[in-house]
Parts: sequence; structure tokens; C-alpha cells
Amino acid sequence: MALQLKLIFLPWFCYIRFTKPLQLKRLFTLFVLFFITLIAKGQTKPFGVVDTADLKMTTCDFEKGANALVLFDEAQAHYRFSSVKIERHKRIKILNDKGMDAAKVRIEYYGAHNDETISDIKAQTINLNRNNVIEYTPVDKPLIYIQNVDKETNAVVFTFPNVKPGSIVEFTYKWSTPYPGNFPDWLFQSDLPTRYSELQVEFSKDYTFKFIKKVSQKFSRDSSIFMNGKNDNGGIKYIWALKNVHSLAEEPYMSSLTDNIQAIMFQVSARYERTWNEITNNMLKDEDFGSQLSADIYLNDQDAILAKINALKTEDKKIAYIFDLVKKSVTWNNFDNVYTDDGIKKAWNKKSGNAAEINIILYHFLKKAGLNVYPVCVNTHGKIIEDYATTHQLNKIINYVIVGNSNPYILDATNKYNVYNEVPFYLLNSNGLLIHPEGGYPLFIKIENNSPKRNVVFINAEITAGGKIKGTAQIANLSYNKINSIKKYKDLGEKGYKDDLKDNDNNLKIDSMKLINMETDSLPLIQNLKFSLDLNGSDENYIYFNPNLFTGLNTNPFLSEERYSDIDFKYLKNYIINGLYKIPVGYVIEALPKSQALIMPDKSIMMKRATGIDDGSIVINYVITFTRSYYTKDEYVAIREFYKKMYEMLNEQIVLKKS
Repeated sequence: MALQLKLIFLPWFCYIRFTKPLQLKRLFTLFVLFFITLIAKGQTKPFGVVDTADLKMTTCDFEKGANALVLFDEAQAHYRFSSVKIERHKRIKILNDKGMDAAKVRIEYYGAHNDETISDIKAQTINLNRNNVIEYTPVDKPLIYIQNVDKETNAVVFTFPNVKPGSIVEFTYKWSTPYPGNFPDWLFQSDLPTRYSELQVEFSKDYTFKFIKKVSQKFSRDSSIFMNGKNDNGGIKYIWALKNVHSLAEEPYMSSLTDNIQAIMFQVSARYERTWNEITNNMLKDEDFGSQLSADIYLNDQDAILAKINALKTEDKKIAYIFDLVKKSVTWNNFDNVYTDDGIKKAWNKKSGNAAEINIILYHFLKKAGLNVYPVCVNTHGKIIEDYATTHQLNKIINYVIVGNSNPYILDATNKYNVYNEVPFYLLNSNGLLIHPEGGYPLFIKIENNSPKRNVVFINAEITAGGKIKGTAQIANLSYNKINSIKKYKDLGEKGYKDDLKDNDNNLKIDSMKLINMETDSLPLIQNLKFSLDLNGSDENYIYFNPNLFTGLNTNPFLSEERYSDIDFKYLKNYIINGLYKIPVGYVIEALPKSQALIMPDKSIMMKRATGIDDGSIVINYVITFTRSYYTKDEYVAIREFYKKMYEMLNEQIVLKKS
């Protein structure tokens, strides 16, 4: 995977105040800066100056199994009245063949109108030859490309030459913008472990900033120094650094990369003061957003559509009809945006549009039907940081409909698998900025679903003396479980879906399958199966089997000893699993799992297992309930321990013995 590089920042002030006379203060400041420089040089090196020990390095000492390592990533940012300039130097060690993708660099920036520029790129590969002589291979300038990503974004792209396990690659460049309010954020973390990451920022005295520190480990440098005099133009210099930063990769049930990455984010809080109210007011004045909410817009066939809507007797039925109409009538072009490209009239006529166009069309018909509806800005990549008012956190418009005292409807008609009566899965446990089109301050809403979602499995089967199970299974999926099952079925096809149901167990065969209620949003998806299972390990005297079938609970997702991101189950899960297994003639039960309960220390997850015998059949029942859907990474130890014991219970075998 190519290394993705994107600058980013955050706010916090730690002023160092001095009471000495000015001359002594200036000398002390210079001394501190000199001392900091000495410390920094212990972590970073000038371009081309490399330690032989780094070239001989074969492993990352703070992240076992890493394929490549960022030796250091440093930047110096200079903020002045009319511009922001940043110089960046990054050095990466390739540890093995699997780390070769780290030698592919892609730096995206807003370059269409010279909003941002990247210049003075230098890059080279550094190797140690057989004679322990350091060799340098520069990246030739013709091999550094500028790509157009979209109408606003460009990307600098290049690949390092002569790269092999053991190589070090490094590059430097300058980034600048003429807009002083467009100060970028800084990411300390990436998909590679980072030995040292440092940002130095000089702010002129004309501006102040808000800082948001999204950092979970202790800073190795965190300081601020007043600057005075002609050379530094007055102001403050900040230095932030982290050592031994673990890579941030996808983890099971991860909330999002954006929510978990360690970073510092910046917002100008003087001269360019920005609030959410200011942002939404500007949006409402824009012809590509506010003007599109106008009741005066007329869409083709609108009168006939409204007549059908008004004939429906309940608000729920009206919402369902409008949502289904828009979802089926306008195809999403896979672009999220809070602004329309061509307006909702064109999108409605050509039956295609971006997210803003589709969901504002939805807003239009909901409003015309007399419903209490509001547009809501969301961030599909994570939570909106409420204390950090910036437009780049908003990338999609959805709709929020209030009906009496019931739960609000949160509607996004872009995804063909979304349903009107469930919050879109990818927005769960996030937030949104609700806008009042007629005026009034915007407000943040929680986007969540706190009603448990059931997944029910019932198995009725017979165990044969030959070591086989034959029977039927009925799986009832509701809510998100239903949506996920239908999506899998349509994406994988029937054969692929069957393989997924049996978790690719070749001993398990699904002889027939019937799916009911696929197209009815208000009813559960019923899956009726006929199956057979060869019980490997059974012999003439013993039969062994595990009743954990068709549950989706075959593999424990929490095996890693450490966790670097929060755990987001999205919604409250509720599993009910029932099994009835007829014992073959001539066999008795040798081992039957005991009835028992397993409870998390905070009682947020509970598993109960009940077993018994009824008229020659084994009866087994599992119930797993969740009362929380979100856990911080600090709670991982308790989650991991609970899941370890839960999967031991789920996979405990039943043993039959020939009498």
C-alpha cells in the first residue's frame, strides 16, 4: 500500500512567561532554542547524513513484526501575516520484502488554484554495500509526477529506485499556502511505526490559535518559547514531538482511523475567527446549498408524487414512501459532498447525483409533505470535533426528521442498502451538525441506535451413529444483521453466501436454502436451511461435536495482546441460539457443557448457556446480550478476557459414547 502523506494540526497553549529584564530574556530564549536544537539533532539528521547502525538495522525494537519503519518525520512551519510555509523531512527504513511499498510516496494537496503548492522536492535511496560503504541513489526529477486527483486536488507521486530490504529512503519538500487561515494539521501516526515525529511551529504575534491535541502517549517534547526581535518577527515558537509511535492499522471493530490517530490540529482564533454558526450561515447563502433548500423549486412530476404522498395515512408511511422513491429514482455517483454540483433539478432529471443532490431532493419531498425535517452535516470518516469549527470536517448531508415523541428518522438515500427506519450503519456512534434553514444556531446531535438488535438461530437436527449431523436451521436476522446479510447475498451470490454461512467449513454442506422477506423492510429476514455435517474426529466408540453452527461467532476477533484504537460495535447486539440434537440409538452422553453465566465486570456484556436432555435429545441454549456498544482502548484488557472465556464456552464440545 502506497504511503499516504497528508499534513494535519491541533491547538493548546503552554506559554513560558519570563520576569527577567528584556536583554536577559532574549539570551535565555536563545539558550533554550539552542538546547532544543541539540536535543532534536539527537533524533533527526540532515538530508543525506545517516547512521550506519540504521542501515544495519533489521527489526523495529518497539513494534514486533514491522515491515518498514519511519526513522523520523520532522517539519518546521512558519506562520506569517500573508502565508504559511512548511519544510518537511521524512526518512524511512525498509526492513523486509513486505515493506517495499513504503518506497512509494504520494502527497496530496489542493493545487488547482494554487491554494497550496509543493516545491523543492529532494529524494534519495541510501544503501550499505558489501564493503560497508554508503551509496546514494537520487530520485531523478523527471520521475516525480504531478497527478490531477479531481478538480481541486493534485498529488505529487514518485517511487524510490534501487530499493531492497535494508534500504533507507528519505525525502524533503516545501509546502506553502497564501491563506494564513489554512494552517494544516500534523499527524504523528501512520500505517508504519514511527521512531520519532516532531513538529516545530513559529507563529507571528499577529495571530493566535486554538490547538486540539489528540495524543494518547506522553510527549517527548512539548514546549513553547516567546520570540522577540527583527529576525523572528515576534511571536511564539512551539515544539511537539513523540517517540516510538506504534503504527495505526485496521483493528477489529475499530471506530475509525480519523478518530484514533494521534495528531495536533490547528484553528486560527484571531483575525480568522470561525464558528459553526458562521460556517452554516455561509452555507445557507451559497447557491449550491442554501438555495437548493428553497420551497420554490419545482421538480418534474412533483404534483403527482405529492398526491400519492398525501394519500398515505401515517407519517411513517409517508417517510417510507419518499425515502424509497428517492433511493430508487436517483443513482448516487459515489461522491460525498455538502454542496450540489449541478443543483437538485438537474440531478432529478438525469437520475444521478452526488450525496448533497440526492439528500436535498429527499429533503425537498419531505418538506413538501409537511414533515418536520432538517439537513444535517456529517463526517463519514469519523466524529466531528465539536470544538474545532472547520468546513473540512463536513463531507456529507443527510436528513433528520422529527415525528412526535418517537425516535427521529436519520435518512441517507445514497446507499442502496439503507432503510428508512434504521440509522445508516456507517454513521452509528458519531455526531452531526443540524442546520436550521429558516435561521437559528446550528446544534450537534448524537447519531446512535440504542435498541438491541436480535440475531436468532434455531437448529433441529439428528446425530447419526456414523458420525454425521443432519437437520434444519432457521436464522432470523433483524435490523443491521438483516441489512448485512442481504448485502452479502447480493455481493457474493448464492454459492459465496453459503460458503460465508458455513464459515468455509468443507465438512458442512448446505443442501437447500430459502430466504424470506428480503424486500420487506419491516420484517426480519428468515433463512431456512437444510444441512448436513460430517463430524471429523469421531470413531466407532465416540462422537464429538460443537453446536456452534450458523451463528457467525466462529472466530474470536480479540486475540491481540495490545489494542491501539477504541472498540466500536456500532449497535447493541443480542444473540439467541437454540439447538435440539437427537441422540443416536446406542449412545449415551459422556460430556455435556454445564449451564453457566459469564458477565463482564461492568455487566455490559452477558452470556448465558443452558443445557439439558429432553426425550432423547440434547437441548442447548445460548443468550448473549450487550448493553454498551462503545469501549475505549483502555478497556481492552477486560474485553479480551471476556471474549476469550466466551469463545471457550461457545466451542466447548459435546461428547457421546457408545453404550
